[in-house]
Amino acid sequence: MNIPDYISPIVGHRVWQWDAKGLRSLCGERWKPSQSLAARCRAAAVVGRAEVVHDARDVPQAICTCGIYAVKTLHHFRSMVYAKCGIYGEVYLWGKVVEHELGYRAQFAYPKNLFLPLLLVPCRMDEAESRLGTLVAYDCDIHVLGDEGNVPLWIRGSGYDASGLDLLIQRCKSWYARRCQERRIKRGDRVAILGRGIAVVEHVDSKWIQAVVWNKCELRIARKEIDWNEGNARWETDANSAIECLVRPIQ
Repeated sequence: MNIPDYISPIVGHRVWQWDAKGLRSLCGERWKPSQSLAARCRAAAVVGRAEVVHDARDVPQAICTCGIYAVKTLHHFRSMVYAKCGIYGEVYLWGKVVEHELGYRAQFAYPKNLFLPLLLVPCRMDEAESRLGTLVAYDCDIHVLGDEGNVPLWIRGSGYDASGLDLLIQRCKSWYARRCQERRIKRGDRVAILGRGIAVVEHVDSKWIQAVVWNKCELRIARKEIDWNEGNARWETDANSAIECLVRPIQ
């Protein structure tokens, strides 16, 4: 990361998208950890004239739209609803910088800090740990946006912060609790009985369920033989030996 020692970088505000590989601009430009992003002029691709393309050392140009964008104030950034587009934060800008009324276009840039909406963090702990590792690689302060404001998650030079980790753990616990409730088979749920059809659950206890197929055949199925199929997002069983079929009385 080449931030000149003899020039103080300008600090602006911007937003990034976040995926399993890390940060990228809204236009798809990938930001690599420990490596400054260098602006490129894409005018030729836009207007089809090679003469408007600048040398890398001449980006950005005042008469062009090239450069790495950032706004001056957080208030203006929020007023443009950019904060809802992903992860936002402050960004270092240096090299050649073109200043505008509300923002900048810079030759080089690198994240200064990041503010991560809690809803963007995966609920599963293993997935969250993997994804957060892609942000930690940028070696800048990371805060989580919780209901009570910004909570530090990763501090440069000291690592993970307990308050931020607690917030993520509570989110994961809440998710697991909801999932357990969803996975608890109950009256009205449907069970796919392979080879027979779909049964509707009428009664559940700790060992058995009673369900009805085609509204005429009442089944008694061992609870332990019913599993949740994540791929099909449904309850399933093929344990025919554990199913008792009774003819429903005519209503």
